[in-house]
Amino acid sequence: MTQKTLERSFSRDCGIRMTEGERTGPSFNIIPSGNQKPNEGACAGKTFAGNFASMRWRKRIFVLWALLSVCALTAWSQDAADSQALRPSGVAGPVRKAKAVKAKQSADEDTESSAPKAKKSKESADDDTESSAPKAKASKSTHARSRHARTKSKETEESAPAATEYTPEGIPKTTAASVIVVDANSGKILYEKNADQVRAPASTQKLLTALIVAESGFLDRQVTVQQIDTMADPVKLNIKPGETYQRIDLLRALLVKSPNDVARCLARDNAGGVEAFAEVMNRRAQGLGAVHSRFVNPNGLPVPGQYSSARDLSLIARAAYANPTIRSIVCLPQLVFRYANGRTRELENTNKLLRRLPYCNGMKTGYTDAAGKCLIASGTRPGKDVIVVVLGDSSSHVWRDASALLSWGLLL
Repeated sequence: MTQKTLERSFSRDCGIRMTEGERTGPSFNIIPSGNQKPNEGACAGKTFAGNFASMRWRKRIFVLWALLSVCALTAWSQDAADSQALRPSGVAGPVRKAKAVKAKQSADEDTESSAPKAKKSKESADDDTESSAPKAKASKSTHARSRHARTKSKETEESAPAATEYTPEGIPKTTAASVIVVDANSGKILYEKNADQVRAPASTQKLLTALIVAESGFLDRQVTVQQIDTMADPVKLNIKPGETYQRIDLLRALLVKSPNDVARCLARDNAGGVEAFAEVMNRRAQGLGAVHSRFVNPNGLPVPGQYSSARDLSLIARAAYANPTIRSIVCLPQLVFRYANGRTRELENTNKLLRRLPYCNGMKTGYTDAAGKCLIASGTRPGKDVIVVVLGDSSSHVWRDASALLSWGLLL
């Protein structure tokens, strides 16, 4: 076979066109081996080129799969780390989340009306309400549906309150029966309306209960629950007789969720009984200048002869605000409470202003049929701290009135 013939055969079989310079190059010979045809060895490069393109795509797919695997492992590691993150109270591991605030729930309302007792096994997110309407059954009776519809209507009104009106002096108008706004540091009264009117304080008086417990110290000591402590319907944390808790854990639960059984437990632990603790409350109130108040129990549940005023409660609130332990608790939007059996529960703060106003940093809610909606709220900005006391307001106005007064007082 001549060189020219070989070149033509190579070009025809392999699809390669050779230039003149290439044709004049050195000659070469192809020696077939075995059954291989001459053009098979010459065209091996063409087969390799096709396989090489396929290998490149397989390599790209492998790299993409490796990247996806790394991302998945990273996400899994992050989830594992998150599951071990510390909760607000220092409890590790997953917890049962509190239910979201829904229209048919009266969550974050600190009510105390003595309606029928709810079942202990049903610890809903609206435990901060002190009106214990029983839970609707799974069958949803007509009465339950109508009750939820009324609650939904009430919540709708509250979620979209009317715009705040102002006096000619620029002070927010309120519908509350009694109001006072004070400088938390100096005690200067910035605004008042019926501040000395004697009224039922509801759960706002738990600030005084908490103040006495905090000032007594030894908050790391254990408290054993007794049967008498649990007799405090309707709002309860459902602590059981014989269980043991640290004082600080009960104090946090008292100020965040406002359970009445916890208030009784702390009172008995402090003074030996509810009646003896009431005497301690009255002495401490007198010492603060709250001379128009009388307290009979530690939780504010309705009882004859128990009363206070907006001015007196502002004096108590100022003392509580100055206490670092109380101040570090009332600002918590939620915390995790660990029961004696190891079960944990997330508690939402009953003070809605903590989630609505960035400058609100605490204090305490309250409600009974006699007292109406009550709220002590505190707020801060650089160089100024203000406390607002609102008593005898309505559900649709208490948050609007308190937030308007708090904003006004901080901007003075």
